[in-house]
Amino acid sequence: MILDAQPDITVVAEVPDGVAAVAAAREFRPHVVLMDVRMPRMDGIEATRQVCAQTDSRVVMLTTFDHDEYVYDALQAGAGGFLLKDVRRDDLVHAVRVVAAGEALLAPSVTRRLITRMVAARPQGEDGSGDGTGAGKAPDARLGVLTERERETLLLLARGLSNAQIAAEMVISEHTVKTHVGNVLAKLGLRDRVHAVICAYETGLVVPES
Repeated sequence: MILDAQPDITVVAEVPDGVAAVAAAREFRPHVVLMDVRMPRMDGIEATRQVCAQTDSRVVMLTTFDHDEYVYDALQAGAGGFLLKDVRRDDLVHAVRVVAAGEALLAPSVTRRLITRMVAARPQGEDGSGDGTGAGKAPDARLGVLTERERETLLLLARGLSNAQIAAEMVISEHTVKTHVGNVLAKLGLRDRVHAVICAYETGLVVPES
């Protein structure tokens, strides 16, 4: 009801379980699938994996559970967003629009824990440098391929800003922001904005708050 009430959003299907979700995604080819984690017959993680493999639909995971493994598994399965069910309705609508536009989004309440966990578990660099904290020479050297503006873009990405917010912060156009984001992902070999955020913490560009 919340989504269907939006003038720019049309709900094309509602389904009761993961198997039906995959079938509906194949049939209707929606821009965005709002997926629950726990469902009958097939859980949301596997359903997301199949939807992302079989269609061009982007998936937003919505759940009451904010355990780290669900977030990690959802991202590995290809999800472009992860929100908790206590999210405000305006934020839910915003998340669907953001993911539909090709950006990635995580609930603020789970982002810090996810990043902290992944940074803590980070192995040494391939050349043996680094101590798992993001302070080694190899991770820092990765940022050397970025221009000053691209580095600033990565920093703002790590703060969770959207393209529009980054554009306002840097006083540039959204088109230029998209170019900078694309360059950051390409130069650092990253899959999406979420991994860009993780990279910013890994390399020490941003330090997790205690």
